[in-house]
Amino acid sequence: MADTHPQAVPVSSTRQDRILTPLFKGTAFAAAGLCVLPMIAVVLSALFGGTATLSHLAETVLGGYIAATLQLVLLVGGGTVVIGTVSAWLVTMTRFPGLRLLEIALALPLAFPAYVLAYAYTDLLDHPGWVQSTLRDLTGWGPRDYWFPEIRSLGGAAAMLTLVLYPYVYLLARAAFLQQSATAFLAARALGQSAAGAFWRVSLPMARPAIAAGALLAIMETIADFGTVSYFGVQTFATGIYTSWFAMADRAAAAQLSLGLLSFALLIALLERRQRGAARHHSTGARHERMAPTRLTGWHSAFAMLFCGLPVVFGFVLPAALLMSMATGSEQSLFSPRYLGFLQNSLVLAGIAALLTVTVAVLIGFNQRLSPGIWSRGAAHIARIGYAVPGGVIAVGLLVPFAAFDNALDSWMRASFDISTGLLITGSIWLLIVAYMVRFMAAALGAYDGGQATIHSNMDDVSRTLGHSPSAMLRRVHLPILRPSVMTAGLIVFVDVMKELPATLIMRPFNFDTLAVQAYRLAADERLAGAAVPSLVIVAVGLIPVVLLCRGMGERPTALTPDFTPEV
Repeated sequence: MADTHPQAVPVSSTRQDRILTPLFKGTAFAAAGLCVLPMIAVVLSALFGGTATLSHLAETVLGGYIAATLQLVLLVGGGTVVIGTVSAWLVTMTRFPGLRLLEIALALPLAFPAYVLAYAYTDLLDHPGWVQSTLRDLTGWGPRDYWFPEIRSLGGAAAMLTLVLYPYVYLLARAAFLQQSATAFLAARALGQSAAGAFWRVSLPMARPAIAAGALLAIMETIADFGTVSYFGVQTFATGIYTSWFAMADRAAAAQLSLGLLSFALLIALLERRQRGAARHHSTGARHERMAPTRLTGWHSAFAMLFCGLPVVFGFVLPAALLMSMATGSEQSLFSPRYLGFLQNSLVLAGIAALLTVTVAVLIGFNQRLSPGIWSRGAAHIARIGYAVPGGVIAVGLLVPFAAFDNALDSWMRASFDISTGLLITGSIWLLIVAYMVRFMAAALGAYDGGQATIHSNMDDVSRTLGHSPSAMLRRVHLPILRPSVMTAGLIVFVDVMKELPATLIMRPFNFDTLAVQAYRLAADERLAGAAVPSLVIVAVGLIPVVLLCRGMGERPTALTPDFTPEV
């Protein structure tokens, strides 16, 4: 009597499987193809385009592009490693006044786009700024009577990028130090090593994969940056792509420069992936034998407070205060119809891009779980490749093929029906949204996969036994459990789109400006006070994920929570 009805339900489920499983696979493969399309288009356009402009650039500025990009990489990479690693060690392995506040505040500069920081410090440190004006008033010097560091320089750009990117190294290094056992460190001390020696010889090598991964992420953001280097007049590959596309109207040269930047970015991505893989093989010993933090006193305590406090002051507190001061006297109203239009455009782009990107990420991640194998894993890996590609490269890679399609369609419609379709695709926001999806798919997939890994495969088996189709399993089992992960993924993409500048500048439709574009335009016209208003909104939105991250950092591991895993 117990076996009455259940046989009829799996039959229906099997029929739905035959329909829905190919749908998941098709969506995953189509998304992966769309993510790799810009790279293919850049390569083909670079190989088959003319070389006249590129030859001219090679004779004039190409060497400067290469040198400036490499110098930025070295300066930002070194700066982020020093600040991020030392501050992570201090807040993890020592105790000093202000620790509870600083361990959270050290992540806050992530809310600032580097170009916004550049606007704030230019207003403060440039020749007509408050610092130099006060110096001249106090000393009576003229403009040529003293030397002052030039903020609009390669060094200034490196400083801005370092201040906003060191949290990548800090967060990953902090997680690595928290997971280290005290056994190896204490053994080194027992063998006669000082605390500093044990740090250099034991703790630092064990955390090296995490530190390298954070530094490589910072380097990829550096080579992708356009707003900061453009405003400071530093000629890099990113500015060269924009100049070739707009000033020279040479798509082939833009594609060729994009190919060079793409090659470097993919090399960095490969190194990052290898370091991440290496991190899995560095055992740190028993988790419960954590290092007992050392309480610092005297000048050691003062040094720790100063070293951890200065990045927070210069990377968040001071620029935020400067922007608010600039905005107060800017005569720019955020509630004017014009600014409300910028805000609406930004929110529409960010909202649609976040929804589309997270939806596709869920389908790709669920397909990999539903049909594990080389093809589903390959689709997921290809979809992630966009995180290593600068926004300007993605923009060029999408505009070249779709502009050709638009022109061909328009010519055919004119010849056949005497109707002009115009820029059907490239003149809309949809191609820009696709660029955002390609650029930030990795972030959405990472957040979703992290949550999906917590769902045991037995739950899938039980769901299928109860007759759930794949879509029902996703809708009724996975998504309710993964709601925090899905919301996190959407929030990350939303904020990243709000801050994104190079792809938006190149691909936005006519008369469709965002807050980021408006801030860049006002700053380019030297209207820094006006640029502070949209910049403050961008920073305020960027604070949302940082605050959520800081809440996850709030609880330090204790003896009662030996299996605590920091959220990074």
